Amino acid sequence: MSRIILEICCASARDVVEAEKGGADRVELNSGMVYGGLTPSIGEIEEAKRRTKIPIIVMIRPRSGGFCYTDIEFEVMKKDAQAAIKAGADGLAFGILNADGTIDIKRNKILKEIAGNKETVFHRAFDVAPDPIKNIDILVEIGINRILSSGQEATVEKGIRNCREIISHSSGRIEILLGGGIRDYNVKKIIEETGTKQVHLSAFREEFDNSTVHQNKVRFNKYEEMPENIYQVIDCKKVRLVRNIIDNV
Repeated sequence: MSRIILEICCASARDVVEAEKGGADRVELNSGMVYGGLTPSIGEIEEAKRRTKIPIIVMIRPRSGGFCYTDIEFEVMKKDAQAAIKAGADGLAFGILNADGTIDIKRNKILKEIAGNKETVFHRAFDVAPDPIKNIDILVEIGINRILSSGQEATVEKGIRNCREIISHSSGRIEILLGGGIRDYNVKKIIEETGTKQVHLSAFREEFDNSTVHQNKVRFNKYEEMPENIYQVIDCKKVRLVRNIIDNV
C-alpha cells in the first residue's frame, strides 16, 4: 500500500507548525473548533504559510448551525475564499446545502471557480446530505477534488460500512478523506477495513493561560464547561504517534 496521507485539523498557525513537526502531510486550518470549525483569519493563514511548507486547506464556513446560507453569508464566503487564496491557501474546504439538505450545486460551483487551480474539499456537510452515492456523482461533476466524510455516522468507526461503499463508488474519480473520531487507537483498524488512502484527525492537548485566575467572577464565554484559562493546541507527539502507526499498516 502506498503512503497514507495524514491530514491534521488545526485551529491556528501555531497548530500548523506543530502538525508539520509531527509528520502531517497536510492540514485543514480553521478557527472556532468548538463550533466544528469556522473560517480562520487572514493573519493565521499568512503566518502558517510563512512558517511551514506543507499544504494548507482553509475552511470557508461563516457560522455553525447548518450549511444553508443567506445571501449575505454567501457574499462573506466568496470574499473569504478570495482572500484565503490571495493569502496563499493551497485549497479551500466548504460545503453548501439547500434548505432540504441537498447539495447547492450553483453556489458550490462558484466557490470552486474562486479556488481556480487550488484544491477544493467538500467537508462533512456531506454527512448530513441525503443520498450520499448520488452526491458523489454531483461533486465529481462540479469538479470538487475531495470529500471529507465519516460515512454519515457520528464517527468513521461507526460508519465503516458506509465508508467502504463511498470509497468504492468514488472509483478514483474523487478523493475520499475519512475523518471523524479517528485516533491512534483505531486508525489502523479503519485503514485496514476501509482501504482508505487518507485520514483526517485532530490531535490536541490542553495548555493553560493563567492571566485570568486571579478573578473568577467574569466570564468571556457562555459555556460553563469551558474554563477561561485553558485552550487547546496541536500536540506534535500525538501526530507523530499516528504517523508511525499508519506508516506501518
